[in-house]
Amino acid sequence: MKSKVRKSSFKHWIDDQLNQDAALRQQVDEALNEMRLEQDLIALREARGLSQSELAKRIGVSQPAVAKIESGQVKNLQLKTLMRTAVALGGRLKVEIQKPVVETRRRAAAA
Repeated sequence: MKSKVRKSSFKHWIDDQLNQDAALRQQVDEALNEMRLEQDLIALREARGLSQSELAKRIGVSQPAVAKIESGQVKNLQLKTLMRTAVALGGRLKVEIQKPVVETRRRAAAA
């Protein structure tokens, strides 16, 4: 039997704020996507048993450069660098453009 997990009042407040402020929602989505990317790179590197130094050698950068990528300190990370990193880790890079969730909710509400 599944138990329902109830959202706290804080989570409801956050959801309300995100639903009411499109700019805030965009900022939050962008930040979360960046964190996911960084965490995915770290997880893949660790799963492959590589150190930052070993990965750096494979992609032709310094270890501090890899550390900056993984910590999100690189502004304007190039797609080419991301591709080289993914391939060096035995992964693949998938760039996907998705429709905003907000549009789907509005359509459902209008129906």
